Amino acid sequence: MTLEESVQHVVMEAIQELMTKDTSDSLSPETYGNFDSQSRRYYFLSEEADEGDELRQRCLDLERQLVLLSEEKQSLAQENAVLRERVGRPEDEGASGLTAKKLLLLQTQLEQLQEENFRLESGREDERMRCLELEREVAELQQRNQALTSLAQEAQALKDEMDELRQSSERAGQLEATLNSCRRRLGELRELRRQVRQLEECNAGHAERTRQLEEELRRAGSLRAQLEAQRRQVQELQGQRQEEAMKAEKWLFECRNLEEKYESVAKEKERLLAERDSLREANEELRCAQMQPRGLAQADPSLDPTSPAVGNLAAEILPAELRETLLRLQLENKRLCQQEADDRERQEELQRHLEEANRARHGLETQHRLNQQQLSELRAQVEDLQKALQEQDSILLKRKLEEHLQKLHEADLELQRKREYIEELEPPADSSTARRIEELQHSLQKKDVDLRAMEERYRRYVDRARLVIQSLEPKQQPPGGAPPDLHALRTQLRERDVRIRHLEQMDFDKSRNQREQEEKLLISAWYNMGMALQQRAGEERAPAHAQSFLAQQRLATNARRGPLGRLATLNMRPADKH
Repeated sequence: MTLEESVQHVVMEAIQELMTKDTSDSLSPETYGNFDSQSRRYYFLSEEADEGDELRQRCLDLERQLVLLSEEKQSLAQENAVLRERVGRPEDEGASGLTAKKLLLLQTQLEQLQEENFRLESGREDERMRCLELEREVAELQQRNQALTSLAQEAQALKDEMDELRQSSERAGQLEATLNSCRRRLGELRELRRQVRQLEECNAGHAERTRQLEEELRRAGSLRAQLEAQRRQVQELQGQRQEEAMKAEKWLFECRNLEEKYESVAKEKERLLAERDSLREANEELRCAQMQPRGLAQADPSLDPTSPAVGNLAAEILPAELRETLLRLQLENKRLCQQEADDRERQEELQRHLEEANRARHGLETQHRLNQQQLSELRAQVEDLQKALQEQDSILLKRKLEEHLQKLHEADLELQRKREYIEELEPPADSSTARRIEELQHSLQKKDVDLRAMEERYRRYVDRARLVIQSLEPKQQPPGGAPPDLHALRTQLRERDVRIRHLEQMDFDKSRNQREQEEKLLISAWYNMGMALQQRAGEERAPAHAQSFLAQQRLATNARRGPLGRLATLNMRPADKH
């Protein structure tokens, strides 16, 4: 049962009142029927545990019905008393008949009511037992409700304590985070102070160097004329170097042409030598053929080869084509000897030119190194002048840095005071301490913002100081910066360096090509020598009697074709590579 205690008491009193009433009172069956229905309704309503408001309303309805029933009972009791008085008084006969009828009716009703009363009394006993059980259940439920109420109160108290502990832990975490951030910022401030001290020392050194550079700046005017003279000298040397490079290119081209001509002449010479060997063999065979008439002349003096007949016979024995070939070969041999002598003289002349070009190139390289040294010295002087011009703003930067250092010192003192105050604080115990902590956090946030702003300004000052001290080429020209002549000189020096690098690359490429040509010539000469030695060894191994004139011609042709073909292949491979 989930009714309230007051409602349960009212219902219990109403039931007891109804049970203690006189059962002999004349009540109508409708009244008892209503009472039975109300008791059943209360029983069923008492079993519902989750409808508290509806049960309260029904209890109120039951109370009103009980009041109505009590009033009806009183009216019925009065009517019963009136009827009894009428029954007791003698009346006339007409009225006695009606009274007898009413009496009979009332007696029958009374009997019915008695039966109903007996039935209700038996039901009342049952309801009393049920009411006792319900009272016990109500007591148990009240005890259980009280236990649950105490547990709920304890749970609520524990929940409140948990909320308070959670809030206190969150506040403690926030305070710890604030303390950690303050400690970290204090560490950063110590680092900043150390950097500031270093910057002060650097600024003192820079101030001294600024004075020195101001003195050097006075001497920069005299250096400008020297720079102009050096610039003109470098331009002249560059022009000379370009002329020498063009001459070297021309000589190298002529040397390559002569090498190609020399190779073609060598090939032609080899071909003629092979043809000469073949003709020499043919000549030996002809001599052998001429030896036969001499043997005949010794046997018969009339057959003397010195005689005109014998000479005509030898001339007739030689074919006309062979005689023409011999004459042509003699002329070609003379021409080739003359051409070989000319080629040798030309090669010696080219070798002299090449040596002169190498000497000139070495001289140019030496001059180039000297020019590089002079350029590096001039570049160092220009950089020193630029540094001197750029460090003129160091005094203003020093003043700004001093102001910034003063602000940093004040912020450091303020943070130190706040840190001491935070360390003295205890965990918050009341609203005043919480307000104080909130005010302190707010002030710390403001100081954090101020510190960030000062750190940004400090970084900008440090970057500017680094640019002034370390930069070689400023991104922007300062108000009292270098003159335009110095900038033009720097541009010309850069262009000159680019040209010198380009010429060095060209010289390197030329020397590499020359080395490749020399390697190819050495390889071809070595290969030709090896093939000649191999051919000579083959000729020495071959038996002389086993070869006829035609076989020797074929061997000579194959030997001539082999080296020439391989030499052409070797010459074509480097050309393909290039």
